Amino acid sequence: MSDLAISSAALPAAATPAKADTPEKVYDAAQQFEALLIGQILRSARGSGSGWFSDGEDPSGEIATDYAEQQFAAVLAQQGGLGLASMIAKGLERKS
Repeated sequence: MSDLAISSAALPAAATPAKADTPEKVYDAAQQFEALLIGQILRSARGSGSGWFSDGEDPSGEIATDYAEQQFAAVLAQQGGLGLASMIAKGLERKS
């Protein structure tokens, strides 16, 4: 046997069964998707103009603005956001 061979004991993912998605996991994934969508809406609304913390020419200000928008989008989605997370979760539960 060569040194490059991989033993079957080193492959744990193939032997263990996958855990079923719980409604909580599905809703959490839907919330994360909604947060990404809200973040994209905020980013496109800002466009190439100046951000909250800079005049558009400061890279660190742009990074701070991006981070602030991501955090705002995440909190907004956790508090109900646009209502998409619950609709997505319900749609996925019906198909399961």
